Formats: sequence, structure tokens, C-alpha cells
Amino acid sequence: MAPALSATHVHAEEWSGEDVAVGDVVSALCRLREESAHESEGPDLRTSVMTHLAWVPGEWKEAAVGTLAGLGDRHPSRGILLFPEPEAEDGIDAKVSVLAFPLREQRRHIAAEVIELRLRGLSSRAAASIVNPLLVPALPVFLRWRGRPPFGKPELEQLLDVCDRFIADSKEWPDTPQAYAEIPFDHAACSDIAWRRTGPWRAALAGLWPGIADVRQLRARGPIAEASLLAGWLRSRLGRDFELVHEDGDELSEVELDGEPAPAPGERLSSSDLLSAELDEFGRDRVYEAAARAAA
Repeated sequence: MAPALSATHVHAEEWSGEDVAVGDVVSALCRLREESAHESEGPDLRTSVMTHLAWVPGEWKEAAVGTLAGLGDRHPSRGILLFPEPEAEDGIDAKVSVLAFPLREQRRHIAAEVIELRLRGLSSRAAASIVNPLLVPALPVFLRWRGRPPFGKPELEQLLDVCDRFIADSKEWPDTPQAYAEIPFDHAACSDIAWRRTGPWRAALAGLWPGIADVRQLRARGPIAEASLLAGWLRSRLGRDFELVHEDGDELSEVELDGEPAPAPGERLSSSDLLSAELDEFGRDRVYEAAARAAA
């Protein structure tokens, strides 16, 4: 199992088990909350504002746990990390943590809950039914999918049915921009962290208006996902097509319009900051949807 969150906190109560039932996880969560309240110098406040689901294939475990840890107490939530192992023997292994984050100048704490589920064999195909009893009632559900989502496959479609917002990072996909045509915008409110990274560049290009109204070519150095979304955004705003010249790079670092360099923004956000910004959004982003469609 992945390590527990490492952000600064007063104390952490933990429980783990192998070949468990969902009822065991619920019971452990209730017991740990009581133990956490007894050990705090002051009362713990359950201030969850959402359930944060994360689908995390094996190669993304370290990155996913690190990003979630970086959120700290910015988004108090019940975090449920799903680690699918479809080739393993059927069963569920679980680890439950209750973390207490201090409130400044007070003796009270914010209690955050983290549930890590190793879904083995057939359980990886029934994730929605497994997490349903673990969702916080009446609060929104965010689903962060690491890697390339299998659009149309049951394991994703069933989780989309229980979530209010779907978050991915198309920089992790091997087939952008063609894959944008598969995004289920009519099924759930969808967002893309790669789109979020283009925000400073979109602001920089918008500042060049109306001089860019007749642009014929955009050249971008950076990940193909971000270059494609930036071009898709400008195409959707202008209502017409133009040439995209892409040069690969680790991050979007250069943009030229008809050979003229665009001013480079200085803002760069961490992975935790980017996810945190997505967790502040609850509705559909029509501008992003138009940009993704134009990019595809």
C-alpha cells in the first residue's frame, strides 16, 4: 500500500487490513475518528467539503500520494485512493488514516480522512459499488484519474455515475490531441490539469488582442497536450482554423504567433496547486470544452 499523507499534522490514527469488506472500512473509520478526538489537545472538526476519489494505476502511486499530501488542509475532504490490480487474486486490502491538522491560534483541529483501497482482481471492475458506502452524503464527489482514462469502459463509466466532476491530466495521455474527441462532456463536468497549465499563456495571448485576430500560425514548444489545448482555445475564440507548429518540451516554454514571440508568463504552479485549483471548480467549463473539441 502507498504511504500515508505526510503533510504537517498533529497526529494520525491508522488501521489496515487484508481481504476486508467495505463494512470493515466503515467501522474502522468511525473508530479512528473517536480515537483521534480523544488524543487531540482540542476537539477535531470534521469539515469535509467533498469526497476526493483518485484512480491510481501502479505507475502513478508515488506521484498521486505526493500530490494529495501537498494539499494539506486546503481542501478538507474524505480522500479515497483506488489502486487497481486487475491481474491479482480477487479481494480488497485497505488502509484508513485520520489526520488532524492544527487551526492557527486555536486548540482545535481539522480532521481529514484518507482511505486507500487495493482493488484486486474482480473488485477493480466494481469500484463504484465499493466506494458508494464510503462517500460523504450530500457533498460533491471529485474523481481524479491518473494516466489515460479508458473512456467507454465499465470501470470508468460506473465511477462517472457517482462523481460530480472528473479531473484528468491529458499530459499523461499518449494519444493527444485525438483523444480529446472521446472526453464525455455530456456525462460529467470534466476538467484537465493540462488546460489549467495553459492559463498564464492564455492570459498573455489575450493581452495581445486585437493584434492576433488574423494569426495564421502558432508555434509552441512544450507538451503536445498543452500546445494543442492552447491552439484549440485560440481557434475556438477566433472561430477559425490556423496552423499549429509543435516542438516537444517538458513544459510550455515558448509561444510564437506568425513568428513573433509572445510574452512568457512567470507563473508556475506545483502539482498540488494545480489540483487544488481544480477542486475549487464545481460546474462545467464551456471554454475548456470548446478548446478541447477544437484541438481534436
